[in-house]
Amino acid sequence: MKQWLKNIRKGYGKKLVSIHAWNAWIVVILAVSGLMLVGGFWRELLGIGRVWLKWLHIVVGIAMLAPVVYYLLLAGKHWKQIRNRPWQRANTIVVLALLVGWLLSGVVLWQFKLAGPRWSNAALLVHDLLTWVGLPYIIYHSITRTRWLKDPARRAVKATTVVAEGRNIVNPTDAPNENTTPAAVVSTESIRTIKESPLHQTEKPQPVYTRRAFIRSAVGVGLAVTLGPTFISWVGRNLKLDNSIDSMLENDPNHMVPLPQALPASSPPVGGGAEGHFRVYTVTPIPSFSNANWSFRIDGLVERAQVWNWEQFVKLARTVQVSDFHCVTGWSVYKNTWEGISLKQLLTQAGVKPEAHSVKFYSGDGVYTDAITMDQAQMEDIMVAVMHDGKPIPADLGGPLRLVIPQMYAYKSVKWLNRIELIDSEHIGYWEERGYDKDAWLTGASQARS
Repeated sequence: MKQWLKNIRKGYGKKLVSIHAWNAWIVVILAVSGLMLVGGFWRELLGIGRVWLKWLHIVVGIAMLAPVVYYLLLAGKHWKQIRNRPWQRANTIVVLALLVGWLLSGVVLWQFKLAGPRWSNAALLVHDLLTWVGLPYIIYHSITRTRWLKDPARRAVKATTVVAEGRNIVNPTDAPNENTTPAAVVSTESIRTIKESPLHQTEKPQPVYTRRAFIRSAVGVGLAVTLGPTFISWVGRNLKLDNSIDSMLENDPNHMVPLPQALPASSPPVGGGAEGHFRVYTVTPIPSFSNANWSFRIDGLVERAQVWNWEQFVKLARTVQVSDFHCVTGWSVYKNTWEGISLKQLLTQAGVKPEAHSVKFYSGDGVYTDAITMDQAQMEDIMVAVMHDGKPIPADLGGPLRLVIPQMYAYKSVKWLNRIELIDSEHIGYWEERGYDKDAWLTGASQARS
């Protein structure tokens, strides 16, 4: 084992250069693919290619384990070399912590169905935090440290000569070469050669601000300018600085009158108030509605087609339910108090024809659709919701009307719902066309029906 480690560590200076280079490429690939996965523009443009991009992100993330393990094999020797450099030691610890944190949280997100919503929710927060804080740092480190390590003087043996009892002795320090002994007797000619080598020539005066320092500063400033605003936005969304329901309602582009009046069970919310934060994902720009351009209908294979304007719809009798809300990307919001009308009640009122196979839902954005089977539509907790925690649903969260299917992932809960159609065949929804599961059941869902 010792001999094997000794062989692995030979020429470890060059190996450190390779590790930094590989880390830089891995982090860049993960950063680009990760940002594309969460970006609405890219989700729409890539289509089913987003599924392959997701798997690329996962595979490259797992591959990050290789340079980490490789470094750990060299760590003992590297740690000795930087024993008098506390800043380098601290930097090494920070980089390793970032890489391991990304890897572990990424694995939880990859296996979110096994991990469960609470673990995956925490893992997503950690993964994002490490990304926005660690990404600029680790790219900066990889670029500048690779340039630093390529300087032979940084990796070579530093030797000084002394004279003891008439003998010429070379005393190496910080030597990464395993074959160098602690002390060696050399000839006067060898000493002259060492003294004349570039390592022992008097260093030339350096400018106050070197080219290398300029490159490091430029990289740092570039990363700060590029990623800083996005990080500030992420902090705002996740630390309740700008993503409360109240703040969304204050800037709500919808203008629906009259506002729905909350039932006693909604105000205060019987669920105690939602726990967690909604992340706003959309495949189109967020639409806006008013009484003039909004209507809601149920048609298709029904006995009595139904059409409501806003004034009529808010007069319908509503019920209240408490349920959790889970996104397939790994985050959740717990104990939501929704107020609205059950889908089952609306279908009963319209009258379902025997040949109806599926219930198709249309979004007011004109693009998004999804569907469930008639059997699934009998679940008691599927709701056409008009209020959340006793307040109107803002446009950012799919208002004025959205579908809520608590036992399925949220891509089934169509936002800006304005039409329900009963059809005689299967319908493949927007994200199902792009590789998502047709049945979006949560792990452990009871799939309870009447």
